[in-house]
Amino acid sequence: MVGSRAYRLYHRRSDRRGSLPKGGARRHATIAPKRSRLPVRTPAAHALQELAALSHALFDASDEGEILRLAMNHLVAAGPYNAEAGYLKVGHDLVPSPGNGPTHAVAVARRVRELAGQDGKVIVAGMPWGRALGLRGPAGLHGYLVVTAVSRPTRAERSLLAMLVRHTAAALSVAVARRGRHEDALELHRLRKDTLELHQLRKDALELHRLREDALELHQLRKDALELHRLREERTVLQRQLITVAAELGYERAVHALMADVAASGGGEEAVTRALHGLTGLPALVEDRFGRLTSWTGPGCPVPYPEPDPVRREDMLHAVARQTGPVRIGDRVVTLIRPHGEILGVLALVDVRDEADERTVLALGHAATALALELTHLRSLAEMELRLRRELADDLLTGTDGPSAYARSAAVGHDLHGSHHIVAVQWSNRTTDDSFAQSVGRVAAAVGMRSLLTRRSDHVVLIAGDRPHAHALYEALARENGTRSGTIGVSASCDAVDDIPHHYREAQRALDVRRHSRERFGTSFFDELGLYRILGPGSGRRELERFVQEWLGQLIDYDSRHHATMVETLSRYFDCGGNYDETADSLAIHRSTLRYRLQRIRDISGHDLANVEDRLNLQVATRVWKIVLGGLD
Repeated sequence: MVGSRAYRLYHRRSDRRGSLPKGGARRHATIAPKRSRLPVRTPAAHALQELAALSHALFDASDEGEILRLAMNHLVAAGPYNAEAGYLKVGHDLVPSPGNGPTHAVAVARRVRELAGQDGKVIVAGMPWGRALGLRGPAGLHGYLVVTAVSRPTRAERSLLAMLVRHTAAALSVAVARRGRHEDALELHRLRKDTLELHQLRKDALELHRLREDALELHQLRKDALELHRLREERTVLQRQLITVAAELGYERAVHALMADVAASGGGEEAVTRALHGLTGLPALVEDRFGRLTSWTGPGCPVPYPEPDPVRREDMLHAVARQTGPVRIGDRVVTLIRPHGEILGVLALVDVRDEADERTVLALGHAATALALELTHLRSLAEMELRLRRELADDLLTGTDGPSAYARSAAVGHDLHGSHHIVAVQWSNRTTDDSFAQSVGRVAAAVGMRSLLTRRSDHVVLIAGDRPHAHALYEALARENGTRSGTIGVSASCDAVDDIPHHYREAQRALDVRRHSRERFGTSFFDELGLYRILGPGSGRRELERFVQEWLGQLIDYDSRHHATMVETLSRYFDCGGNYDETADSLAIHRSTLRYRLQRIRDISGHDLANVEDRLNLQVATRVWKIVLGGLD
């Protein structure tokens, strides 16, 4: 390696003995004799001198990689050879040298591994002679040197090559041993350091033991003091309980009566938090099961309200559910709204100064009971509406008559008139159950999609009133589910109730194509699938016509208006494999005329024949136009 110590030493020694030839170009050059009448060196003697100088450089090299590079760079010193490739054994693998050329790299590497440590022939195009020579030492194989020559080497040249291989292998053995000694020295240093650390740890352990004994004695003194303090406190508490028990009973009856009146009035969550704030003086709030604020009464409401973390939210709900009664979490006193064991939400008081007492906890419990009754009633109504909307969505997907569909959609508050898109949603980490369906519906509403919702065995279906944004629904669902491993398929625009089943199949097709593509997570629109629209099951003549119209519609209209043959010209061009001469002959036109027509085809259709995707879709469209749809009739 140029600039390395071994390389400089190699050249200094070469200069003293008659420098090595550069790249083999001056191998047979004659050195002019000096006046001292030195004997004229033969080529073999000169080669031996060069190999001796190279041997010094090899043994002075700093690492195995540099040794291999020196051997490859100065292989010409042994004869008319070419260093085709070099490999070093690292573990159980042979790693190619960075100096390897790209030509035949895969074939040469495969042949070297087939030799399994033995020498053998290597076939390289343009090189009549080639050998893979193992670089072996006392510890075994260190690597390979792959050598080629334009002619079969002489016996002397092979002997020189064998000498270079032995010197290279010996230098590699020395380098490996040197590296092993260095690693052993580092390990010894680490062991000494660990011994010193162990000694210090033992001293620290003795000191820690003494401190623990002192701490135990101090702890016992504190326990005695606390026990005395506890006995005094118990006496004080018993005295206070006798005084306040009557007042507590009266307060409990008043709270119960107030919350019963709130529940009977049907004021909902806001009425409950307003009453609770009035009783306790603390800000009261209600969150749904997922952590979204539904009501807040009192000062200090954060704007905007913090976005919940689904994982932390579930952990908090499980932690509170395991306790009996309200639980303090941070600056809040929290209780669950849980009729019949199902968690509907959270009722909490914000108690920054830790002022909550038994009366506060009592009021919070009664408020949670009243709110549970109210939410149970509201949920029953919501479930009834949701069931009606799902039944309507199921009937629309399988096919139903228009008048009844419009009447039923109006009853559930959905406008079925106008254009709709069918959206199929699937998430890999979620089972397609009611919980996931509700999550999809909630997210769709949050991004502004008005829709009817239902579910199938492996996906959720939305009948949306507007074309979904390319990324908004997917990104919102990714945040909701905590992962981006979801797929969404969207149909083309549907203008009639009778067409909804067909467009549902389009959404399924878009979902399936996306799931089997290289980027299988994200949103795919059916009208952007191109060729994939007609390759799937269930694609009929109607879809073929749509595909042809999308890719050839402009050209077909142009031919009809101008009595031209642009589509036929494009079809012949593809039939002739894009050959200009054959296409021009088949159309009986001049080559320049064909070139003009192809340019006009690009201008009219807006599709570029140089683009691989456009070219494929245009070729398929012309075949469908000519063979399936009878474009030549």
